[in-house]
Amino acid sequence: MTNRTPQTRIDPRYSDPGASATPWAEAEALLRDAELFWISTVRPDGRPHVTPLPAVWSQDALHFCTGPDERKARNIAEHPDVVLTTGTNTWNKGYDLVVEGAAVRVADEARLRELAAAWEAKYGSFWHFEVRDGHFHHGPGRAVVFSVAPRTVFGFGKGQPFSQTRWRFDRS
Repeated sequence: MTNRTPQTRIDPRYSDPGASATPWAEAEALLRDAELFWISTVRPDGRPHVTPLPAVWSQDALHFCTGPDERKARNIAEHPDVVLTTGTNTWNKGYDLVVEGAAVRVADEARLRELAAAWEAKYGSFWHFEVRDGHFHHGPGRAVVFSVAPRTVFGFGKGQPFSQTRWRFDRS
């Protein structure tokens, strides 16, 4: 679990002289509102694996789901440390975020029902999930759900001023 008040620091090496650290509340809002994330996992042989997916910000963590036999789920079973990124595909405007943490399986059915409702509220009825047996169910398939409480988050402000903010969370 994370401490909601991270240590915040702007890195002057990668920031314009007039830049200031982005407040965590602004970064958290961007995580909550982002539609698409890219997850990076590590294959058993050490090679990286990256794929896009939707995610939901809830209770100070990002949540995503995947089929239990998909590559990312198999990677997480051996290497739970992941990176989730989101932002804009532009150079001179927008804000990018990089979230580092460990993916932890969510199997509690009450929590899964809360997350299923959050998915549908954010992404619409296509993302309606039934919850049973510790999984999301959608049509004929089932998915495992993971939570990633950030250990470190990096924020990259693009355009004037360019900036790099780091938020570090205490582990408790």
